[in-house]
Amino acid sequence: MKTSHPPALQLYTLRDQLAEDRKAALDQVAAFGYGAAEPFDILSDPAGLAADLAAAGLAVCSVHANPAGGQAGPVAAAAAALGADTVIVPYLPPARFADAGRVRAVAAELNGIAARLASEGLRLGYHNHDHELALLPDGTPALEALAAELDPAVLLEVDTYWAAVGGQDVPALLGRLGERVGYLHIKDGPVTKDDPMTAVGAGRMPVAEILAAAPAAWPVVELDRCATDMMTAVGDSLAWLAAQGLAHPVRPAGSE
Repeated sequence: MKTSHPPALQLYTLRDQLAEDRKAALDQVAAFGYGAAEPFDILSDPAGLAADLAAAGLAVCSVHANPAGGQAGPVAAAAAALGADTVIVPYLPPARFADAGRVRAVAAELNGIAARLASEGLRLGYHNHDHELALLPDGTPALEALAAELDPAVLLEVDTYWAAVGGQDVPALLGRLGERVGYLHIKDGPVTKDDPMTAVGAGRMPVAEILAAAPAAWPVVELDRCATDMMTAVGDSLAWLAAQGLAHPVRPAGSE
């Protein structure tokens, strides 16, 4: 991880803990040495979430939200309240990537949203799952076809685990996508669609090679689900990255 990017966590990882006690969960994330967070569900309480993040000493690297249609204004306002400069669309259904024509339509939609957000000083990104790596009839992964149609201002957040589940050599994919990649979701596990994930470093993902393939991207730890205690896995993930020289934890407040 680049030293200019503090270690970040996608908060969906701790959705259950956040629902139970948001302040305590965020304080624990900061105590592990994370310096940034990537919020989701930003419309329900942006001001309260911003206050809790600030109290924990966590910056916002980006947010997950879909600012399509009438949601553009509310999403832009919530992102501003959270201090984010980038809004990342977290999901579009597989049918939207079924053929080249539909991929072009997705690109046109995202380009339009990006222009709307740019007027608010925000960037737009798109986050993949495994279905965007399915091959189109010409043999191109749909995600790469999408990237070719996107305006230069639209970035990608490559979910490295789901790209691997989708059959990709992830470092090679990142090399082909190049500077389009602004963020990485770093996760680990057996690289299967339905099995639980593990703490980063305890699975089969070539994490060091992935990070080396996109050195300018901001890595964000995320675990969709885990067979072990999730909060422990969040801490273990950053500890492993730090031990490998792949992350530089932020010193917890009050530490010597």
